[in-house]
Amino acid sequence: MSIRWSLVVPVKTLVAAKTRLAAATGPHRTRLAVAVACDTVAAALSCPLVSRVVVVTADPAAAGPLAALGADVVPDPDRGLNTALRTGAAHARRVAPGDAVGALQADLPALRPAELATVLAAAAECDQSFVPDALDVGTTFYGVRPGLPFTPGFGGESRARHLAGGAKELSPAGVDSVRRDVDTPDDLRAAVALGLGPHTAAVVRDLWPSASTGS
Repeated sequence: MSIRWSLVVPVKTLVAAKTRLAAATGPHRTRLAVAVACDTVAAALSCPLVSRVVVVTADPAAAGPLAALGADVVPDPDRGLNTALRTGAAHARRVAPGDAVGALQADLPALRPAELATVLAAAAECDQSFVPDALDVGTTFYGVRPGLPFTPGFGGESRARHLAGGAKELSPAGVDSVRRDVDTPDDLRAAVALGLGPHTAAVVRDLWPSASTGS
């Protein structure tokens, strides 16, 4: 029987979200941030290896739409990203102690459930593991097998931090959508090329009417 996963997705307060996209998105920035998180969570919930998604956020404007998709929403203690992730993991383990626990970044608008399943199947073979972002600097996923210590090291050059912490780097072929996080306009264009989820695609059509969003 396949290991099932509880995934923790941290969502910033929207006033602080996607600030590097501010110039390109103007008044659509917070709408885009919610849309990207919605597409990430919806894709994760559609993955056959995922039993639940726990969203950690302090922003009701994000909490409502994400709860409506089926996520468990827990309050962010506002003590940094990794504390938020540990808070979500603690909730997941109370609800489903037999699940593996993973952290998934909230800014993966092209995420494909099948590609996430490939990652989670590989992660189930490792005590702790991670997936680097498209630049091989940061991290988009970190996970541990059931019952093992959950010690995420997100932020900045987190790829090196996770490697130093003994996590195995996962690099299966064909998981570009799991690695394609979005912080800048160029990142967003790269996600457009992969094919956006429907929430983000609707915003991008307003931003860039000539773009082919793939949705």
